[in-house]
Amino acid sequence: MDYPWPEAGTPLEQIATPMPVIDEDRLAANIARAQAYCDQHGKAFRPHIKTHKIAAIARQQLDAGAVGLNCQKVTEAEIFAEAGFDDILITYNILGPTKLARLKALNSRVAKLAVVADSEVTIAGLASTFSADQPLTVLIECDTGARRCGVQTPEAAALLAEQVAAAPSLRFGGIMTYPAVGGAAEVEVFLARTMALLSGKGINCPVRSSGGSPDLFAAHLVPSATEHRAGTYVYNDRSMVRAGHCSANDLAMHVLATVVSRPAEDRAVLDCGSKALTSDLLGFTDYGTIDGFEGARIVSLSEEHAVVDLSKCIEPFPQVGRMVKVVPNHTCVVSNLFERMVFHRKGIVTRVEKVDARGTVW
Repeated sequence: MDYPWPEAGTPLEQIATPMPVIDEDRLAANIARAQAYCDQHGKAFRPHIKTHKIAAIARQQLDAGAVGLNCQKVTEAEIFAEAGFDDILITYNILGPTKLARLKALNSRVAKLAVVADSEVTIAGLASTFSADQPLTVLIECDTGARRCGVQTPEAAALLAEQVAAAPSLRFGGIMTYPAVGGAAEVEVFLARTMALLSGKGINCPVRSSGGSPDLFAAHLVPSATEHRAGTYVYNDRSMVRAGHCSANDLAMHVLATVVSRPAEDRAVLDCGSKALTSDLLGFTDYGTIDGFEGARIVSLSEEHAVVDLSKCIEPFPQVGRMVKVVPNHTCVVSNLFERMVFHRKGIVTRVEKVDARGTVW
């Protein structure tokens, strides 16, 4: 049986739950705000589409002025290439013959495709896969404090850049980092030092790509960076509010849910379990807040149920059968849990979009 996707003009109260619902006006305002900031500070803006995974939203972002897209995996990039996007950076170490073969095919279809690498092993695999007549652009990933992937020193970055530049099948494109929140000073020192080392070796470093939504509006504090990447900003979520990146009025995504049980005075159960809300805590002690009901806390998730602790809820909580709007901790994961997203303006459905790259995790 097909899911009962609502038609444009349907009130949100009439759609089946659980369902992520996207506020059109807030979405557009988030896109415009980020692009205007980057334009003001002379930074190219490259949105990370892992947050929404929807081609129609990516087109909104490019129409606003973004230079291209940031994807995380090869299959994700394939979906957006098929949709006609021709400037894609994949910020992941790509390894293994299956993925490399797919990447090579993708490089023949995308006018501007680039990847990152932080080891000789990754570079060797790329160099042996591609050819001088159709080289692949590679950026060196640098760890500037987030302690995830990336070379640990500017010297190591320069060494790998030399290896890329020396490979006939590769083209050195620059350097890239995903920094720790609040780490602008460390990023600037690392980038500037790496650029100086590369200059001394006669190697041009055209792209210096930094990223992250929490520090999006601090991108100007990294003058050496030429572009900024951000994803969560497009919807925003509970973690972005906590980080001071936005206010509750900038939250474009909510998960619409129905109260399915009120087994006790201080407890309610919603129909949005771990298959609808992310289990990511991101430092919180619960799994989301409920719009308009301060003090209500989603304290546990099973697959199909969200248990809400009402012991400190200020307002009378809805009874069985009523709907509520959940603010998720992390919107990006929610996007990958649903086949489609419902968009609305002032509570009236405007469109339903397929999550084009859902499940593209390799």
